[in-house]
Amino acid sequence: MYPNFSDNQYVLTNIISLHFHDPKLGEVIVFKSPQDTEKDYIKRVIGVPGDRVLIKNGSVYLNGKKLDEISYIKPDIQTNAGAFLKESQEITVTDENYFVLGDNRFYSSDSREWGFVPRKNIIGESFFAYWPLGSMGLIKNPYK
Repeated sequence: MYPNFSDNQYVLTNIISLHFHDPKLGEVIVFKSPQDTEKDYIKRVIGVPGDRVLIKNGSVYLNGKKLDEISYIKPDIQTNAGAFLKESQEITVTDENYFVLGDNRFYSSDSREWGFVPRKNIIGESFFAYWPLGSMGLIKNPYK
């Protein structure tokens, strides 16, 4: 999730809040890896059930509109398609599933490659970075 998170950074994840509400666009969540449930991933929610997601010419489109991601990735970063979501192919997020992307788009293993994250695999919502001390702070949702 670089540049917003780095290796060896510690974050607090609320494992209770998502029992009372569903993940929302922009939230950073922790979930069991779809490829290896022994591993946990941290990614940003881009699509919720019913949303239409498209990657075209290096940009992400949500429900027909270009997604404004400038608050968490640099404007020159390109988002490439993958094995699951191909270039210019629109998909609809199915019930009880989420489409997630890492902020480090060039090196992220995310929904572009392996598909949706089932709701049952979500552990919680990350809300506070506490280590190293220089990176301490709230993890804000850029769309709230």
